[in-house]
This record gives sequence, structure tokens and C-alpha cells, in this order.
Amino acid sequence: MIYLCIPSHNEGPTVGLLLWKIRKVFEEFPREYHLLVGDDASTDETTEILRPYAKVLPLTILRTSERKGYARTVESLLRLALERSDRPKRDSAILLHADFTHGPQFIPELVRRLESGADLVVTQAILAGVSSRGYRLLRRYAPLLLRRSVRVPGVSDLVSGFVAFRLMTLRNAFRTPATAILTTDGWAANAELIGRAAQHARRIETVETVERHDLRPRPTRVRPWLAAKAIWQAGRHLRLPTPPPTSSARSTKEAAPEGATP
Repeated sequence: MIYLCIPSHNEGPTVGLLLWKIRKVFEEFPREYHLLVGDDASTDETTEILRPYAKVLPLTILRTSERKGYARTVESLLRLALERSDRPKRDSAILLHADFTHGPQFIPELVRRLESGADLVVTQAILAGVSSRGYRLLRRYAPLLLRRSVRVPGVSDLVSGFVAFRLMTLRNAFRTPATAILTTDGWAANAELIGRAAQHARRIETVETVERHDLRPRPTRVRPWLAAKAIWQAGRHLRLPTPPPTSSARSTKEAAPEGATP
């Protein structure tokens, strides 16, 4: 089973279409899958939009009445995948965003990497449709702000949030059921999650993907200076051991669609 974990807050215009596109991907790439959507106290039409999809898709919705934030939502979705699975050595979880920045067309390649023996697959993003120089600089240098706290050999993009896990790797990372393992939030939480999972991954691979920012109907919520400050502050309090050399990453490049720019 492949669990697609999708955190969402006020992504009504895109979350339903994303689910449908994922369904189309699995029609051409037949695997058993289940959609897990975390509706983090959305105040737009997200709840109403998701309701009919639950009738026609293999979909579970985790709805909260009070805002938990990105990290808590992600961890809840991954823990639910672990609870549902009875074959963690075979089953997997893929984390992606609900705003169209992460393309469902890359999911088959992530799955193939896991099926070939990888325990953790991290996407390395080529940015497309980004007009803000501040955002580009932030994406480029965010891992440097975390270099003293999270380091995974061979993985340069720790903050994109488009990651695939073998569930056994997550189970070993989430050893304490009642205690949250993510102590940071936002982009730092993406890096922390990868760093904690990497401690238990025998094989880590990277896949080059395109991260689209011109398909999202709303402006970005990221304020580069404030985000950089939050990442730096998170890095001051977070210290994860560097995975052993046997967990070094192997890179797989995917062809970038026309119009994508690094």
C-alpha cells in the first residue's frame, strides 16, 4: 500500500484537483494506494470540496477544528499511515503539498526507487514560475542555515517537503507513540523529518523534480526574511546526528519539462 499524505490549510482551489490528478497517475501506474488528507482547520471551502471526493476515491480526511500547524499535521498523517499498515517493510508513505507545487507525475519514480530497495527518497527541486528573487535565495540557502543541525550526505534539498518513505523507516523513527518527534515547524520541519528518518534508512536516494509555483492560484505565503529567521532559530535548538556513510544518497535525475528553470 502507498499512502499519499497531503497536509492542507485553505487549499480549496487545488486540493480536490490534486486528488483527481493522483487518481489519473495511478490509473496508468497500477499500485494499491490510499489518500490521507490533513485538513488543518481550513476556513475556506476545503471541507466542502473534499466531502464528495471521499465517496469516489480511497480517501481518509483528518479534520481539525483548531489549527495545529504544518508539522503536527504532517506527523499525524504519517502516524496514521503507520497505524493502517500491517506490512511496514513493503508499504510506503509519500508526503506532498496540496497547492500544486509538487507534481503527481513524479510519484511513479519515487515509488520505483522504493521498490528497488531505497528506504528514503528525497526530491531535489528545480524551481519553475518563481518571480521572487528572495524566495529563490531562500530555497538555495535554507539548507545552509540548518547545516549545523541537520546533515544528510548526498541530500542538498532538505526543505521541499516532497519525500517518500518506506514505512519501516518511519516506524523506527517514530518509536515513542505519545511523543511528537518533530520539534520544529515549516521548512525546518521538513529537514528535521528527513534527518530523523535518515538515521534509520539503509539506502537513501534523491530524485530531481520540478517544483511549480505558477500553477498555484494564490500568492505564496512565504515571507523570505521571516522564513529565513525562523529556519535559523530552529537550527539553533535542533541537533541531529549525521547518518553513517552507508546511508549516502544516490541521485536520479528526471527530465525537466520545458520552461522549468533552476
